[in-house]
Amino acid sequence: MTRTRAVCSALLLSTAPVMADVPTVATDIAPVHSLAAQVMAGVGAPTVLMKQDASPHDYALRPSDAKNLQDADVVFWIGDGLTPWLGDAITTLSPDALSVSFLESAVTQQIEFREGLTFEDHDHDEHAHDDEHEDHDDHAHEDEHEHEHEGDHAEGHEHEGHDDHDEHEGHDDHEGHDHSGVDPHAWLDPENAIAWLGLIAQTLSELDPANANTYAANAARSAANLATLTGDLKDQLSDDQGAKFVVFHDAYHYFEARFGLSAMGAISLGDAAAPSPARISKLQDMIKDKGVDCVLSEPQFNAGLVRTLLAGTPAHSGVIDPLGQGLEMGADFYGKLIQGVADSFDACR
Repeated sequence: MTRTRAVCSALLLSTAPVMADVPTVATDIAPVHSLAAQVMAGVGAPTVLMKQDASPHDYALRPSDAKNLQDADVVFWIGDGLTPWLGDAITTLSPDALSVSFLESAVTQQIEFREGLTFEDHDHDEHAHDDEHEDHDDHAHEDEHEHEHEGDHAEGHEHEGHDDHDEHEGHDDHEGHDHSGVDPHAWLDPENAIAWLGLIAQTLSELDPANANTYAANAARSAANLATLTGDLKDQLSDDQGAKFVVFHDAYHYFEARFGLSAMGAISLGDAAAPSPARISKLQDMIKDKGVDCVLSEPQFNAGLVRTLLAGTPAHSGVIDPLGQGLEMGADFYGKLIQGVADSFDACR
């Protein structure tokens, strides 16, 4: 072997993935699975615990899901706010696995749920994205909403300045679904996804040092691609920032804040509960009075509620999917999901 060929062979050996002792990875939802798949490309493949057409808030693991969780060396998941059942399942079925909750990580930029019948008092000044929104003051509404316990309010939800809460509008129709505190739909901000790529790579590198270079290179490449996509979507959505729309439930705050959009309200603040007739009536009045352009339904929830809400109003309907129900699973999933959400908002105006 010549010296040149020997050097080239050594370089290939130093960068090629090493297949021994690759961690077994489980993820909670399809967007997280996609990010993990990108980082693990050429080394291994993660599994996903949830079906795409299911609500993450009250999912019941199938036997195959439980087996995947039981076999996992590491579990990447959003956190208790999205899948409150998963923490106990990890403890029971995979107590030795490393559990990485993105909402508990310092790399995640968090925002809080909006409250009340409409979101007019909840502008994006509360958003933590200082690097992208320099004019936004962090948590501008905290003077009015003292969140002493993150994720938990005192009983009664007493917040001065919110007349809707005096009548408990929007709260009596989703008992059991706490929508105070941190919003768990953080994957809909691609800046969070970029940070999570790095966290996934770091975690896997600690478990599997032999493939650390591959994980880091994959994460860096995917982060660059996502940064490019984010810039493209800002251009695409620049004309939509004045659009008036209502969403099915308050799942898009992260996406809205990143791209300068703002929902006027939600049909249901709870993710799995029907709104009261009084809420529907007030939303219909708002749609007429405010000139709402569009009401966005979701594949996972009751489209009949949207038809009821639109009756007698000039607004039209659209469909938006925060979990990518119709998309093929895999590394390309996340970019297609974010593009699809952008396209749904673009078509809504």
